[in-house]
Amino acid sequence: MQYINEAFVQFFNIIHNFVNSFVPDKGLSAGLAIILVTVIIRILILPLTIKQTKSSLVMSEIQPEVKKLQEKHKNDPQKAQEEMMKLYKERGASPFSGCLPMLIQWPIFIALYFVFSTMTGLEGVYFLGLDLGKSNMVLAVLSGMTTFLSGYFSMPTHNADPAQARQTKIMNISMGFFMIYVSWNLKAALVLYWVVNNLIQVIQTVIMKKMDKKIAKDKK
Repeated sequence: MQYINEAFVQFFNIIHNFVNSFVPDKGLSAGLAIILVTVIIRILILPLTIKQTKSSLVMSEIQPEVKKLQEKHKNDPQKAQEEMMKLYKERGASPFSGCLPMLIQWPIFIALYFVFSTMTGLEGVYFLGLDLGKSNMVLAVLSGMTTFLSGYFSMPTHNADPAQARQTKIMNISMGFFMIYVSWNLKAALVLYWVVNNLIQVIQTVIMKKMDKKIAKDKK
């Protein structure tokens, strides 16, 4: 993690210096640099995001087939599991693909925590009324809300198992409150990254779902 942290420090400094060369205002350049870093990171992990969204949509589509397999092999759980894994492979779906973006996001989040923790001169630097060097209650609430929305829009919209849907909804709500608690004690600079990151995630998911619906409609 030390190498990753140091790499992110250099990466952010390069972006910040680039933005500062065009925007001399200290607060505005710092805020815009955070947003630009977020956009660049989202672009870099876009292939994983696309894979996760597509897999989620396929998982939703094959739910009726999964239920049939579970009913057919209800007395043989191992056989049911084998048949379901076979179905996932045939349809290009993975029940674990939804974890990939989050597994990548947390090391990035921790690395940026290191960046803003070691970065001097943030306190008293304001971006849109936010002191980037201090925690902010409103931004913390936005962090929780956007975390929930990110998970909510990623949920399957049809053929979803009711029990699984309830469990996912509870998990999304829990994550939202967890991020409010975490963000309450973090510098606004890091929380700003998380909020922008979640908003981009929501936009990407909505666009991809609309594209998938259009493709499915054209095939009919």
